Amino acid sequence: MEIMEKDLTSLMEDESVERFITVCQRHNLSALPIVASNFRLVGYLSETDIIDASLPGYLKLMETTSFIPDSHQFFNGLKKILDRPVSDFMKKRPFKVYFDDTVLHVSDVIIKNKLKVLPVVDDEERLVGVIRRIGLLSKTLSGEIEYES
Repeated sequence: MEIMEKDLTSLMEDESVERFITVCQRHNLSALPIVASNFRLVGYLSETDIIDASLPGYLKLMETTSFIPDSHQFFNGLKKILDRPVSDFMKKRPFKVYFDDTVLHVSDVIIKNKLKVLPVVDDEERLVGVIRRIGLLSKTLSGEIEYES
């Protein structure tokens, strides 16, 4: 698949939230696929998931009101989860595509679900790469991806 990046940056399901933050910061990422010991995709974790775990219900509340909690609540909530495994907070049924899926199908999944990063797996559900929304846009713009108008 011409739009897939062979980026296997991911975390094992038993690694800590603190490790998630460190890896995301180091690689300038906002989310990571979560894998089992055989590199099988088992989940997906984003910054939004961590914020929501630190302040349960806050993001939903922000959609409906102008309430802003005390920042100490967030910091205290985050400290409480730093040592917990990412598997406690990951999406356990992540969106994914297969390495032989069409660009049209991949684009459809990304656009309909408002995804920034989409894991790519092989026939055994092992992580083989990712597709980033910006990569899809960039390759479309440069003409590397053919489309009909």
